[in-house]
Amino acid sequence: MSLLKAPRALLVVTALWLGLVVPASAYLKFGITINGVSQTLRWRTMPVRYFVSDGLAVPNVTITQFSDTVGRAFSTWEAVPMSSIRFERAGFTSARPSDDDSISVLGFENRPELDRVLGSTSFTFDVQRGEIVEADIFFNAAFQWSTATGGEANRFDLESIALHEIGHLVGLGHSALGETEPRPTGGRRVIGAEAVMFPIAFGPGNIDARRLRADDIAGVSDLYPDGGFNRDTGSLSGRITKNGAGVFGAHVVAYNVRTGQLVGTFTLNDAGDFAIAGLEPGPFVVRAEPLDDGDLESFFNNGTNVELNFQVTYSERLAIVPAGGDAPGINITVRAK
Repeated sequence: MSLLKAPRALLVVTALWLGLVVPASAYLKFGITINGVSQTLRWRTMPVRYFVSDGLAVPNVTITQFSDTVGRAFSTWEAVPMSSIRFERAGFTSARPSDDDSISVLGFENRPELDRVLGSTSFTFDVQRGEIVEADIFFNAAFQWSTATGGEANRFDLESIALHEIGHLVGLGHSALGETEPRPTGGRRVIGAEAVMFPIAFGPGNIDARRLRADDIAGVSDLYPDGGFNRDTGSLSGRITKNGAGVFGAHVVAYNVRTGQLVGTFTLNDAGDFAIAGLEPGPFVVRAEPLDDGDLESFFNNGTNVELNFQVTYSERLAIVPAGGDAPGINITVRAK
């Protein structure tokens, strides 16, 4: 098996940050190009086995509390009804998440130099098949943590952060479905998020991110479809263009008229094509918007040429998503600012 270890220090896309400026919408998946073909990174053997590290403890959280809390977060992802993702806790280990040991480990690491990173996920994958074979998650022991049912003032909620990082572990990238405002002392404060995979965490004491939202559920179900996913949900697709050319990196957001839920994606080729799967059948409003107020590295590799100079634009017609099918031709022409 040919394996490539992704450098932990460079996996900015997997880190949960305290104050980056980010825009509003979409889930991404991790991928790799194999023989010129883009391949989505995912687990292919179930259940996904993980170990809990007992190598470092932190104040206010025992190893048992840590294990039980991350176990609840795994169970939340596993409970998505139309996803086949499954997990198995393999036990405790003295190994650390930073060890190169061919096992998936979750635990604390003392990383005070990463003063805005609460947690981070790294991968080992088979470069021939695009298969994830190991994923490690560290939680930064430099912060104060809580496992309390109702949260604790001045402490970050471990279950919320674990839910986000496990989303990376299964193969999901960041969503930008959220809203922030500047802090007087610098950075950003989250005032609302429509996805657990939003890259900025709620503040200490907040437990709002313990529940998966429509964007998270669509993402994991699309990666690991099960049950009636292909029968009971639908998709919409189209193209975003500007001056006759495709737009790369545009947010495309589907708004469910009946429920108010949001699910989105990005245009990820030079033609400006997009497709959003895992949608509840019914009418959707679709909008395209630029990542002009966000940290691009939270969503794209450094150096990616993302189009930013265009206005927020809505589709001229509703997309009527059918069960088990696609609503095609949702084409949006955007203009420069």
